[in-house]
Amino acid sequence: MHQFGVYEKPAITASNSTNLLSHYFHLLASSPELRHLRHLHARLLRSGLFSDPFLSTKLLLSYSRHGRLFPSSLRIFHLMPYRNSFTWSTLISELSKSGSSQICFRFFRRMRYADVEVDNFTIPPVLRSCAVIGCLEFCKSVHGLSVKLGLDRNVFVGSAQVMCYNSLSQISDARKVFDEMTKRDTVLWTSMLSGYAQSEKPELAFTFFSMMVHERIVLDVVVMVSLLLACAQLSWLNHGRNIHAYAIRRLPSFPLVLGNALVDMYVKCGSFDCARKMFDSIQYRDVISWTTLILGHGLNGHVNDALSLFDEMCIEGVKPNSITFLGVLSACGHAGLVEKAWELFHRMRKLGLEPELKHYSCIADALARAGQVVEAERFINEMPFEPDGATLRALLSFCRVHGDMETAKRIANKLVIACPESSGCYMSMANIYSDVGQHDESKRVREYMKGINLLKVPGWSTS
Repeated sequence: MHQFGVYEKPAITASNSTNLLSHYFHLLASSPELRHLRHLHARLLRSGLFSDPFLSTKLLLSYSRHGRLFPSSLRIFHLMPYRNSFTWSTLISELSKSGSSQICFRFFRRMRYADVEVDNFTIPPVLRSCAVIGCLEFCKSVHGLSVKLGLDRNVFVGSAQVMCYNSLSQISDARKVFDEMTKRDTVLWTSMLSGYAQSEKPELAFTFFSMMVHERIVLDVVVMVSLLLACAQLSWLNHGRNIHAYAIRRLPSFPLVLGNALVDMYVKCGSFDCARKMFDSIQYRDVISWTTLILGHGLNGHVNDALSLFDEMCIEGVKPNSITFLGVLSACGHAGLVEKAWELFHRMRKLGLEPELKHYSCIADALARAGQVVEAERFINEMPFEPDGATLRALLSFCRVHGDMETAKRIANKLVIACPESSGCYMSMANIYSDVGQHDESKRVREYMKGINLLKVPGWSTS
């Protein structure tokens, strides 16, 4: 009989039931095509073996892996006469993997109401869903349940809890969970290190890494990526180069995530030649690879490099994202390239990308730098966002550079409203009044600052 051929219905007896279960388990484990899976499904229903919770759960899982979680896997779950902890945990895990976080929570609650035992396979996918939708309250609730059930010291649960707290920017809670773990594997150590790096705590990341070295934890790709992120945040070029050299010695080839991390590190450390060499060595570059280099050049005012890379990216058929456009628009802003900035701004919208405040700020920056401060003011007044302090301060500085004091006064007033507790905003206004010879008004602003206990921050400049 062919593995997926036409089956003749066997007579099920106590003697051959175990063999049939094993046979069907083997067939389901062999990842059959969807049409064969449906044939197996029908055979299980006709034979009565569908009532076995482990076999029907395996069937549920097989449908999910064919992208048929909705409705096939859910229908199987609802039709199952018996559901054990394995069944519930499998469905919850598949819901979490599919990004159906709210439905995952719903079935987890139903599992609890059904008084089914929650184990170390149930908790991690629920925590993963908490991290995806940013639900700290439910994360803490699940953590409390795992402590109550005595699962909190399990390494799988502990790692998931650390990753969840890290994703929700609760680094101190993540560290507390880590410290309370009696057994720690590489995943747990790596999760904690990644948390420090991603939350922009590079010094703590390197301190923690020293602990990892002491414990002889293997330096894998995830660890290297986290360390490179910390190096980028601290501009520690030599440390970054050492990690690069270590990776060359240890790895036959670089995975894309490591290549991108190296490009990012070199860019943020100001070593653009090394960044470009690393970028060129990546065989299959994705949008992150291109965007990292473009954004680095754009934010540092390397206009021609940023625009040239953007053109290369489009020629290669890689679709830019909103961060890519931020890079090239920043370059245009630095150079005052108004027409090019408008062209990119409209192109962004044609690609279905809605501009954010930072993109609008780049247009305003380009206009103001080109001396079109009135147009820049009109633009920020008409944009669908309230301008932030950084946008207003940049525009104010160009008003003073180009001698447009009337516009400067209006912008300064907006800046005071936007940042009422910033001494620099009031100092900007006082300086503008001084620039136009209105010294009494300048003095009035300074007296007002004293009255509300706002002191000038040493070294703060508006120009």
